[in-house]
Amino acid sequence: MYPVLLRVGGFELTSFGVMVALGALAGLWLFRRELARSHLPEAALDSAVVGLLCGIVGAKLLYVIEHLGQEPFLTLLVSRSGLAWHGGLIGGVLGAGALMLARGWPVVPILAAATPALALGHAIGRIGCFLVGDDYGRVTTLPWGVAFPRGFPPTFERVHPAQIYEMVPLLALAALLVGWRRRGVSDRVVLGRYFVIVGALRFLVEFVRIEPVVALGLTAAQWLALLLVVAGVALVVRRAPSA
Repeated sequence: MYPVLLRVGGFELTSFGVMVALGALAGLWLFRRELARSHLPEAALDSAVVGLLCGIVGAKLLYVIEHLGQEPFLTLLVSRSGLAWHGGLIGGVLGAGALMLARGWPVVPILAAATPALALGHAIGRIGCFLVGDDYGRVTTLPWGVAFPRGFPPTFERVHPAQIYEMVPLLALAALLVGWRRRGVSDRVVLGRYFVIVGALRFLVEFVRIEPVVALGLTAAQWLALLLVVAGVALVVRRAPSA
């Protein structure tokens, strides 16, 4: 693992920060291409920027709230890692959606155009989590288990590389989404498939991660993942006959 790539005085350039930045840039590039493919206004890129910023804020704040009893507030807030996926999703969707509605842009077509970028950016961000040793899974005896002696928190035992479990399917999903859009699959179905696959993936990965259970044996991320799956199925079923 390579948590810090460069250190100059008190400044640290972390692998997590670099990969989040690369994921954002790659996502914006792909989103711009998909907007052009659908003849949507290029100005809709603003919604991606707003969604990214609101997503990071939401992810960090929810992470801090969930871990307040473990570390002081300020320590959690400025830590080199620590972003709650479900907080990022909620913050990003609310921020981007508010801007779309305020400017009168078509919400579903723009969200569908954003899905490949979301999957790609998410995948690259998970590489950052792996490099910095954050969001890993439970202890495992499987041959691909990884120890994170400088992780957050550190572990000398081999654990599930949950970050990679998400990263690989997300890269495949990004390619699938681009292909579906090229073949003319309707926006609602593309968006619905994205919700279903991302929700199902996160729901399954949570079983190997170490997260507090909130109700009925499931974590907060799993409950949100189930809501995503339900919303996705509703979108797909509604448009299935013409897809």
